Amino acid sequence: MPEATITQSSGSGIVQVESLSYKYPKGKAPTLKGITYGIDSPRFVAIMGPTGAGKTTFAMTLNGLVPQLFEGDMSGRVAVMGMDTQRFRIQTLVSKIGLVMQDPETQIFGITVREDVAFGPGNMGLPPAEIEARIAESLGAVRLAGYEGRFTSELSGGEKQRLAIAGVLAMRPQVLVLDEPTSELDPLGRDEIYAAVDRLRRERHLTILAVEHSSEDIAERADEVIVINKGEVVWRGRPRDLFCDVPLTMRLGIRPPQVCEFGWRLHEAGLIGAGDVPLTVREAAGLARRILRGRRIPAAHKASSTRKTSSDDGKAPVSPPPSTSSPDVAHSGPDAASASPIAIKVVGLEHSYGPGTQALRGVDLEIRRGEFVALVGQNGAGKTTLVKHFNNLLKPTKGRVEIDGVDTRGETVSSLSHRVGYVFQNPDHQIFCSTVEEEVGYGLRNLGLAPDAARERVREVLSFVGLEDVADRHPFMLGKGERQRVAVASVLVMKPNILVIDEPTTGQDWAGAEQMMHLVRDLHRAGHTIVMITHDMRIVAEYAERVVVMHKGRIVADGTPREVFRQRDVLRSAYLAPPQISLLAEELGDVGMPAEVTTVDEAVGLVMAALGPLGPAPANTASPDDRSRDRACDRRP
Repeated sequence: MPEATITQSSGSGIVQVESLSYKYPKGKAPTLKGITYGIDSPRFVAIMGPTGAGKTTFAMTLNGLVPQLFEGDMSGRVAVMGMDTQRFRIQTLVSKIGLVMQDPETQIFGITVREDVAFGPGNMGLPPAEIEARIAESLGAVRLAGYEGRFTSELSGGEKQRLAIAGVLAMRPQVLVLDEPTSELDPLGRDEIYAAVDRLRRERHLTILAVEHSSEDIAERADEVIVINKGEVVWRGRPRDLFCDVPLTMRLGIRPPQVCEFGWRLHEAGLIGAGDVPLTVREAAGLARRILRGRRIPAAHKASSTRKTSSDDGKAPVSPPPSTSSPDVAHSGPDAASASPIAIKVVGLEHSYGPGTQALRGVDLEIRRGEFVALVGQNGAGKTTLVKHFNNLLKPTKGRVEIDGVDTRGETVSSLSHRVGYVFQNPDHQIFCSTVEEEVGYGLRNLGLAPDAARERVREVLSFVGLEDVADRHPFMLGKGERQRVAVASVLVMKPNILVIDEPTTGQDWAGAEQMMHLVRDLHRAGHTIVMITHDMRIVAEYAERVVVMHKGRIVADGTPREVFRQRDVLRSAYLAPPQISLLAEELGDVGMPAEVTTVDEAVGLVMAALGPLGPAPANTASPDDRSRDRACDRRP
């Protein structure tokens, strides 16, 4: 059928979705069910909901990938910028509608960064000077300026994600659809991407639709939130109306911003009305000051609240040993070393991927048995490069790594697999068998273990990670969270003492992330040494005992989460930010709130302690104009 002519009547709107239903070719049930939705003016819309709800499928209907590429059964109508996505070819739709996929590797085509960003504008037939201008503009927007000559294969996961966004921005679409656009980025990188998108929206009058799990990233930027669950739109409205109603947010499977949790806890204590729950750090700080009415947090409570690093169950952590890293590292941990033997020792480690690409610059580090260490830093800081030396996936350019006292330079990847288990950032990179049971047992077959013993060990591991009921399923028929557990199980079955887990919660909803982290916590309690790479500072605060911060191939800070999070200058230089509740604590320093606060429980407890036996002060003494001023303040994380 010939392609339709583009027409856009005055009533067509920017996005029109009418009674949309869709079922994948081999799907047993529809993924989308009767969705009707419209956007009439440029705006920023966040699409939220649990994993598997249909959010990505809905996003792909907006540029015709569904059903043109994936086929299947689709009914209803989707039109964007007046173009019916079933009647116009994808090649035509992409000139108006840009889509950034969740997995950046699916849309990176160039050998170098410059080639990749130039791919779209080049296919549009633009002159070379215009293409170069768009390359520079797009790379600058995503903090990749200077990367033009880098090979795309050598980029970190977060750098690839930023590159995918740059490639779409270079096309200058009128509607930009982002599927988890910042899931692999460092905290300040996420903020920069959304700030850049927000700026482009205003300058070019773009319409943005972003699939997002993080409420804190979009709470102040989105004009509207739609929540999809089981293929249907189950909620639609303003971010404030959703996130400030914490029970509603949690019922919908979304983790609310920490400041909203803080406010709701104060509401439950009878200190404020439900309508006064804050959405931003600035609002929460103003609210706390009104409640306190000049009272200060007692020094005794400040000391007790920061005495130890807390985990999710309140157990005392193992104190981190002093690191042997470079003299300029910002150490803040206790002086007494743990009595545990050293599991990982890194001495003077350097690694280069090629001329001018030095990823590690003299790293010195000791990790003792039984520690739970979070390795954090901006994208490209060298985190993944460092941990790949632990099992010989990479070899040192200079320096050495010892695992349980054994120099890895004399070992193979296979021989180290009994000591170090590595779970990749993308679980699909280490899954290749046709059933879960085969996948988990693959390594044991290569060891020559007796079949009965191998089957028993596989059953034990599958039971431990909660996958015994899907042992006969194909791994790629499972959700990402389950595939991640398959990857963990395939490593655990080899019985390593050390587990390296790269970004265990990327792209997962709140429930999936909690399930994964509970599994990691259980592995730690079972005696495993855990080294976890993550960009989620909230998870670091809740689970890790020790934090190692990397920046430009070096270790720049090492200590407990509390100690590291209070080093704001170090964090900023490493493109990191503490949890949102820590930012609130910093804002409330004038009333005695310690900056080391890392959980909502602590912050609420300190406010209640300040009120003391006199009871709560009236919270609603400020005028509506005062509260409006708080809400109109500059945006903050």
